[in-house]
Amino acid sequence: MKIQEVSEMFELTQDTLRYYEKIGLLDKIQKDKSGRRDYQESDLQRLEFVKCMRMAGLSIQLLQKYLNLLEKGEETLEERMNVLIQAKNELLKQQDHIQSSLKRLDYKIEHCCEKLKGFNE
Repeated sequence: MKIQEVSEMFELTQDTLRYYEKIGLLDKIQKDKSGRRDYQESDLQRLEFVKCMRMAGLSIQLLQKYLNLLEKGEETLEERMNVLIQAKNELLKQQDHIQSSLKRLDYKIEHCCEKLKGFNE
């Protein structure tokens, strides 16, 4: 699959895909006879994981650490689990902040609606 197709499929720019390859979030992508990137199924699976983790809030550095540990094999399982737990805890904190913000917005919206009712009566 060509870079343009992958870019559209994952809603990432081609520059982002090249960057992910350059910094090791993706393995070196095979190239066709013309020298264009030719993504394989394994590349797409890894990219799906990378995108999911980035959307979950993992920093590039933490994701690089995780993927480096993954390449080292089973002896890093506990350390990988700790990285994922750390990421999950950060996401839960974000979720709490979002919930708090949503409650505040709901309160303000309700307050505005009450004032608008008073103006329209």
